Amino acid sequence: MYSFVITTSKGLDDLLAQEIAGICPHLSLKTKPGQVIFDGELEDAYRLCLWSRLANRVLLQLAEGEVKDAEALYSLASSVNWTSHFSVEQRFVVDFIGTSKAINNSQFGALKVKDAVVDQFMELFEKRPDVSKELPDIRIQCRLWRDRVGIFIDLSGQSLHQRHYRAKAGEAPVKEHIAAAMLIRSGWAANKDKPLADPMCGAGTIAIEAALMASNQAPGLKRPNWGFSRWKKHQPSLWQQLVETAKAAIKTPEAPIFANDIDAKMVNIARHNADAAGVADLIEFNQGDACDWQLNCAPGYLVSNPPYGERLGELTALLPLFSRFGEHLKRHFANWHLSLLTSNRDLLKQLKLMAGKEYQLMNGALACQLVNFILDEKNCEIRDSAPAGQDFANRLNKNLARLKGWLKQQDTDCYRLYDADLPEYNLALDRYGDYVVVQEYAPPKDIPEAKAKKRLMDALSVMPQVLNVVHDKIVLKVRQQQKGKGQYERMAQRGEFIQVRENGARFYVNLWDYLDTGLFLDHRITRQMVQRSSKGLDVLNLFSYTGSVSVHAAIGGARSVTTVDMSRTYLEWAKRNFTLNGLSNLYQYRFIQADCLEWLREHQQKYDLIFIDPPSFSNSKRMENTWDVQRDHIALLSDANRCLKPGGKIIFSNNLRSFKLDDAGIADLGLKVENISAKTLPEDFKRNPKIHHCFVLTHE
Repeated sequence: MYSFVITTSKGLDDLLAQEIAGICPHLSLKTKPGQVIFDGELEDAYRLCLWSRLANRVLLQLAEGEVKDAEALYSLASSVNWTSHFSVEQRFVVDFIGTSKAINNSQFGALKVKDAVVDQFMELFEKRPDVSKELPDIRIQCRLWRDRVGIFIDLSGQSLHQRHYRAKAGEAPVKEHIAAAMLIRSGWAANKDKPLADPMCGAGTIAIEAALMASNQAPGLKRPNWGFSRWKKHQPSLWQQLVETAKAAIKTPEAPIFANDIDAKMVNIARHNADAAGVADLIEFNQGDACDWQLNCAPGYLVSNPPYGERLGELTALLPLFSRFGEHLKRHFANWHLSLLTSNRDLLKQLKLMAGKEYQLMNGALACQLVNFILDEKNCEIRDSAPAGQDFANRLNKNLARLKGWLKQQDTDCYRLYDADLPEYNLALDRYGDYVVVQEYAPPKDIPEAKAKKRLMDALSVMPQVLNVVHDKIVLKVRQQQKGKGQYERMAQRGEFIQVRENGARFYVNLWDYLDTGLFLDHRITRQMVQRSSKGLDVLNLFSYTGSVSVHAAIGGARSVTTVDMSRTYLEWAKRNFTLNGLSNLYQYRFIQADCLEWLREHQQKYDLIFIDPPSFSNSKRMENTWDVQRDHIALLSDANRCLKPGGKIIFSNNLRSFKLDDAGIADLGLKVENISAKTLPEDFKRNPKIHHCFVLTHE
């Protein structure tokens, strides 16, 4: 009699226990999160290796005990007679799971057990077995929980979910044992005489697992290697007898199985995987849009792992897809059962279906829910009720009507459409040519995350129609206070730019890779002011970002324009903006990569106009000290004042809402001040008068 631990994904332990009870009904089982424990014979372990569709590993316990320190772990591992399990010529590996105060590093734990194993062999044979992570003959697993460690032989070798038929997979594949769990939880596994269909099959895992179930094929039959194959206590004749019995149990399925995907490449991958599993002739594959796909058969079960929209930008495409899919199901799949796996429950609400049971599942590291629906008469009713998000749509239409006359007078195709006008829709919408950038402000702490997420879904669902923009040109971002490195980190890696126009200038903007796009729309009037004021002047643009102010100064006829920023990326972007506008005189236009504060402190050249738009706060590692605009603005303006020609001007701006100009400090510098914040506030930003502060400081 041996002690065994059978592992699975968290949330499946009860289901695994039910499965084990069906395979080995004589066993007395105990469950823990992600585990089923029992005492049994080797034949029981073999049966589970061969037949379990839900297990990850079958572990045979060799030792178990309390471990208060590293030496206790070594002693526990040394208590096992390792030579009875494998020889000195064989290779082994130790997997260690869990940490404690005593063993606070799993690699250290594995090393300590490995030392105990090789030391035992050295004592007996003066020779040590090799360690091999890639192709071990024996896999030892240690599991630490609190201060207790269990030491096991892993009879499965590799995880049992690896059925060895899936050579290729898509971007977000569902693991084989999760697919099996979905089929069981959907109800189909108990009704295999009904058709099974996956409308978004990807690599085909769900359909293949269904075909294996329907034909009563043991999932371990195709597996070439096992953790027990070279184990000294392996009983080959017993194992072979079980394999032959499993082969003889294969039967013909009672009902058809269908698999469909919109991507022809994925359909080919699914066919290849099904062929490797030996069930290709049991599945009917189709390539097409799930929202158009129909079946001519009796009602059965639809089970699928549709896209979740884990990346924000994917939601804009998925919302209309799920809405269309819901209508299609109601029209063409009446009386079918539907089971969908998702990590975004709000996406499924777009189906407009009343859910039945829900089950928690872990798909890899992602917490998901399997949601069951019955497409009965009530669920298939087509409702013409007002869409969710109608209040948001009404406000958008109102804003468009208000801005219509103003936009006709503007020479720009980039502007703000909406800025948290309705508290429950805490978003900002900016138009950039054919694109719309949606910035979701992080919700206040008193607003539940689920409610805020639903509002976002509702808003995204109505935007394409109201704004007449296709869903793949809606770019979604989350805007919240950035701290530390987060101020500068990229959000994506697309490297894609589009061109926009503004008052005779053209600019490259990147709508995807950073929180900001490369053009601050609230400074449109300020840039015009610089353009009108720059003719014949020497202009300095500090904290230049992508050089939009510099471009307007150059277009306005500045004698020279000096552009300074700490970021090489932004300076290269600024140069591209100059080239886009036909501004290529290298002697007239200078680009300097430097810490603006240090550079200005040591600079001696004089300028007629200096534009300064610093961040509110910065702690960049390339700066000697931190920067705080409220605390440090007088020192900055003092250095800028020293670089002004007599009668010269500083345009100083920042977007710290609570900012207060130090009037006494400015007076000490001998600068005359004009607050032009209101004058530089464009019509499309008037809902937010504190979007920036802007001052003209004149050197008297």
